[in-house]
Amino acid sequence: MNDGFQRREAELQQGPISYREAGEGAPVVFVHGLLVDGHLWDGVAAELSSSRRCILPDWPMGSHRRAMRPDADLSPPGMADLIDSFLAELGLEDVTLVGNDSGGAICQVLVTRKPERVGRLVLTNCDCYDNFPPKPFGFLPRVATVPGVMAAMVAPMRFEAARRAAFRPFSRTAVDAEVLEGWTTPVRTDAGVRRDAARFLGGMNKRHTLEAATRFVEFGKPVLVAWAPEDRVFPVKYGERLARDFTDARLERIPDARTFVPVDQPARVASLVEGFAASG
Repeated sequence: MNDGFQRREAELQQGPISYREAGEGAPVVFVHGLLVDGHLWDGVAAELSSSRRCILPDWPMGSHRRAMRPDADLSPPGMADLIDSFLAELGLEDVTLVGNDSGGAICQVLVTRKPERVGRLVLTNCDCYDNFPPKPFGFLPRVATVPGVMAAMVAPMRFEAARRAAFRPFSRTAVDAEVLEGWTTPVRTDAGVRRDAARFLGGMNKRHTLEAATRFVEFGKPVLVAWAPEDRVFPVKYGERLARDFTDARLERIPDARTFVPVDQPARVASLVEGFAASG
């Protein structure tokens, strides 16, 4: 897919991280969630890249093209360490970190464990507190690492209709067919990627987000909570609570959107991130 972004790769101790970037200036690093990749943020980054250096990694959550090393720690703390290692490898400081879905949970773990490289945090609709994984999917971590289960769960994704049905609840806007295929092909066709996805999914547990929440006050840096109130997976009460519990935070409600806020309202998210980053 030729999207105008430059594709690069960072070789970390845990394995390779492919990423795309565009623009110059202060860095904005995006963190997607399970079974999607950096293309989730394309619309937002296209708006922001005129004034910011936008970096869109494909984190090892099931839609990445190259598997991690077999011993890579893909638990929430391990993923937080991986993101910190990525920022260090690229020499990034004072980063605006933007998270969505399960990636938002990892951002919370990161800023309460290794906040040094993060200058400000943006959380869109995401897992937090006791909602990790979210209630409709609470059974998945228990079965994800059972041999054969992950392969069976993703096998129907070879059909476009199945892909459409699986992702329909998460956005009002239909995701581009090529992007959907890109999200689901790696986990379906690559055993190493499927192993990584199972490890990440198997590590989801509310103890990690609840522990992070006890340390929000230690972060102390600006936080923007940009939340779609119409989302049923992550109700707005969680966004309101996040805005209260961080010491320097504000809540912005984004109408006409669901979990994938950057897909439904890319211009609005970009505008909020730009204003927020500029004010810091």
